[in-house]
Amino acid sequence: MIERTRVVVAGAGPVGGVLAYRLAEMGIDVVLIEPTHYPAEDMRASTFHPPTLSMMQELGVLDELLADGLKAPVYQYRNRRSGHVISLDLGDIADLTPYPFRLQCEQYKLARILTARLANHKHGRVLFQHRLLSYEQDADGVTVHVETPLAIDHFRCDYLIGADGASSTVRKWLDIEFDGFTYPERFLTLSTAYPIHEHYEGLANVSYMSDAQEWCVLLRVPKLWRVLVPSQLDESETDLLSDAKKTAVFAGLVPDGEAIETYHRTLYRVHQRVARNFRRGRVVLVGDAAHLNNPLGGFGMNSGIHDAWNLSTKLGEIMLGGGDAEALLDHYERQRRTIANEFVQAQTIKNKQAMEAPAGDGPSPQELKMDELAADLDMRRHYMAQQAMLHSLEREAEIA
Repeated sequence: MIERTRVVVAGAGPVGGVLAYRLAEMGIDVVLIEPTHYPAEDMRASTFHPPTLSMMQELGVLDELLADGLKAPVYQYRNRRSGHVISLDLGDIADLTPYPFRLQCEQYKLARILTARLANHKHGRVLFQHRLLSYEQDADGVTVHVETPLAIDHFRCDYLIGADGASSTVRKWLDIEFDGFTYPERFLTLSTAYPIHEHYEGLANVSYMSDAQEWCVLLRVPKLWRVLVPSQLDESETDLLSDAKKTAVFAGLVPDGEAIETYHRTLYRVHQRVARNFRRGRVVLVGDAAHLNNPLGGFGMNSGIHDAWNLSTKLGEIMLGGGDAEALLDHYERQRRTIANEFVQAQTIKNKQAMEAPAGDGPSPQELKMDELAADLDMRRHYMAQQAMLHSLEREAEIA
């Protein structure tokens, strides 16, 4: 038996959830499949930028996110050794966005909100423990084969969307090259309920600490501090996840690193990659399935949600308005692949380079540049609008 629906979305993370729920709200029947039994408590992404918050408001879920998140209107660049601090306040661009702050809220919370809503939607279904096996497409649609705990199910849809992450099965079946590179070092994320802010005067909820020996990022969510550090090339996985490593990381931040208890310890490889194509026929890629970047700046999840927003708009035009499918989906690919290359890739690489302060005394060239920027309102506004991803959406709109 083959079940009929309009769209199948593979992957129930925040990107797949936004896409599926927005399509359902448009009145388009959608099935969201996910191999796990529930959206995982993933600690990687936790920053929502202003334009993403505007999208969440339109989707009707912003109030829930705000209630479960932490506003971060100020973010900082700190030199861990000199103590020099540069603070940037998104209030300076309050005329450009109704949400002049970052919202610190773990990505799994959005995924859980959206899947819960979709499960009770007349145009939506959520199928956990359903793993995409394969699919075939023809001129009229896509036949999708899905493994469940008890059987193999089959769906016939107009479009299949791959929101299934870095190791995307959808992308692999399309045989699309994933161009780019992988950093030699891995990134380690540690989370703790310990009040790190009590040891720093005026520590912002988002703080980037440059250091020639080991830079780090401090991100605060409502109940935890998340600390991100790079690994050394000669450190094994066992060493990186050990108590000794935990103690060493926190000893560089607070008086007694040994006393710190962690909630999560996650080690992962970091990539800068963009798929050579974002679609083939009726199968389309979004989010990490289409592009990967380092986490500095918080662009990964946000750019994936922007993919989902763009694509759901175009699918609505196609399925509800009779729009030209080839032209609209080609436009999606041009817009979002250009943004992935021109903005997300370029800016995240620059952000990582900025954290890697050169050895030696005195301020780094990056600190001198940031001091100049902080003292000039026009430069500051331009920089913050760029980092807040306002410019990337303006650029998207310019791409014909």
